[in-house]
Amino acid sequence: MHDAPHFLVIKTGKTYDHIRAQHGCFEDWMIAALGVPPETVRVVSVFEGGLLPAHLDNVLGIVITGSPAMVTERQPWSEAVARWLDFEINERQSRVPVIGICYGHQLIAHALGGRVDYNPRGREIGTVEIRATGAQLDDPLLGSLAFPLEAHVTHLQSVMELPPGATLLAASALEPHHAYRVGDAVWGVQFHPEFTVDIMHAYIDTLGERMAGEGLDVEAIRAAVRPAPLAGGLLSRFARLALARAEAGLRTDT
Repeated sequence: MHDAPHFLVIKTGKTYDHIRAQHGCFEDWMIAALGVPPETVRVVSVFEGGLLPAHLDNVLGIVITGSPAMVTERQPWSEAVARWLDFEINERQSRVPVIGICYGHQLIAHALGGRVDYNPRGREIGTVEIRATGAQLDDPLLGSLAFPLEAHVTHLQSVMELPPGATLLAASALEPHHAYRVGDAVWGVQFHPEFTVDIMHAYIDTLGERMAGEGLDVEAIRAAVRPAPLAGGLLSRFARLALARAEAGLRTDT
């Protein structure tokens, strides 16, 4: 089935049961946001023992999901994915486009020599303003987006130091490294382009008690949630970019 060209979604965890019952899980959100037929997507649940492919000959693009896990926990499955990413990106020099979302963003940074840890500024959650650095103007994925843009976020850990050679593309008031690029086809974004308003509300409702205990104004954060169409279109842009690169023969070096 997956000998045909396909997108690979690396699933690094699952959402809360009650959210999954109502809204689906990470892979459902990613497929919807990519805007590609579900049959053209392969999902590998690495946190449940799923095995990553030995080669990327028919992989159009790779999406790494968020997770309730923490990169600093160094769980065996997570470290295995990090080694796989390092091998594919640095040793094999694969040129298949990769994008990591939240945990995926942090995992790529960790794999390539950056540093991930708890953000000393605390939790970032809700709909926030993402500012560009200027470097995004030449970026093939973020370059034509209008900044500042609004995006949905929920995270405690951050990329505290970017990998060597990474280009910083965007930040927020709380998060200094919201988007970066490594090489010409590897991206990390801390925000969640796959989130809808309903999903963002569900996370705030679920985490409200913890948020209040951290001194956050839960009602104000919830009331400020609003549509984020520019950020929400990022994965469909990624899919189009990946398809264009495949058509141009830029998937792997030979």
